[in-house]
Amino acid sequence: MEVTEKLVKSTELKSEILKQLYLEKSLSCAEMSVLFNKSIPIITKTINELINEGFIIEVGYAPSSGGRRPLMYAIKPDAMHIMAIAMDQLSTRIAIVDLNNKPITEIETVELILNNNAVALSQLITYIENHILKSGINKESILGIGIGMPGFVSVKDGKNYSYLDAEGEKLTAYITNATGLTTYIDNDSSVIALAEQRFGVAKSLKEVMVINLGWGIGLGMIVNGDIFRGYSGFAGEFSHIPLFEDGELCICGKQGCLEAEASMLVVVKKAIEGIKHGRLSTLNSFVDGSLKVMSDAIFEAANNGDQFVIELLSDAGYKIGKALSILIHIMNPQTIVLSGRGAKASKIMMAPMQQALNKYCIPRLAANTELLISKLGFDGEIIGAAALVMENFDNEQLAINTKRLTMEKLTKIKY
Repeated sequence: MEVTEKLVKSTELKSEILKQLYLEKSLSCAEMSVLFNKSIPIITKTINELINEGFIIEVGYAPSSGGRRPLMYAIKPDAMHIMAIAMDQLSTRIAIVDLNNKPITEIETVELILNNNAVALSQLITYIENHILKSGINKESILGIGIGMPGFVSVKDGKNYSYLDAEGEKLTAYITNATGLTTYIDNDSSVIALAEQRFGVAKSLKEVMVINLGWGIGLGMIVNGDIFRGYSGFAGEFSHIPLFEDGELCICGKQGCLEAEASMLVVVKKAIEGIKHGRLSTLNSFVDGSLKVMSDAIFEAANNGDQFVIELLSDAGYKIGKALSILIHIMNPQTIVLSGRGAKASKIMMAPMQQALNKYCIPRLAANTELLISKLGFDGEIIGAAALVMENFDNEQLAINTKRLTMEKLTKIKY
């Protein structure tokens, strides 16, 4: 019994070390000793075992701080892989990444319309299987699938109550059974917030609101250092704050929602409509293209000084700023991070956002809230989807991959 308990504790420590190295990139034995409240001999022994098993590598010495420089350790990037999927209402991005969150396959973008699409789930599974097949990667090395997706997503129930109907079955279970890979899902904005918290500008911050500027306008909430999902798991429906009387009809069925007035989808549609009605713009040649192509062109045009596009983005920024003032009054966040697809236009939108905050927000509250632009940008959801898998890394997955790496090592020796 005592031997079994020691083995379990040793395995748990290995799992925790790997998760921590995934987050921190590199650590010394002394740093891990403090983190896990274990003696340096125990940490050293565990690290050596993980090196022999193929999970960890030495990465040199830390910079000198006056004494002996400690040896640093990092997770071996290709020891395991993760499938990361970032979905929006119109398209889906799929990649297999290593343990440094670097894509080892080209990020594949496929058209996948979620609204009123009865076959969206079967299409997603086909895209997943095809991506793995094309990659040539051993499926056993993939820890799991992490998916960020729009809609009312319940992490607890494993369901998306807006899209991807699995006919009453848990969506996570359905995809797991279809692909053979354990699947984790979360709302796209919460996934982006997780990426910002673990690897972005929100790292180590406790009270952060992450705004996902996409086809909609999502909100990922970090409260007291944790992702906050609310009582039913659906917190953060920032898009559907009713701000405007008699406004445009929103996809949710109500009028005046922020999403129907200021989302990237609205900016694109207004640009197309304006050009067709004679507004001068460098975007004329993109009017008949796809919404995605038009969206990418809008960001480039804005950065090149297209006055019509700047006008549209400034209007959207002001409306978002008005909504942010409500958020600041309720949550009093330390930081607001602008992330997602629209982060490319954040520099243009910042000034009108700040103007709206000056007008609608109590100065004492606004003055203590920092507005930042994400450094992860559009990659945030892919990174967050990968982090979602590693957040759930456990002893069972460690055992499976220890066996796999051992077999691979033996095969190499044999040949």
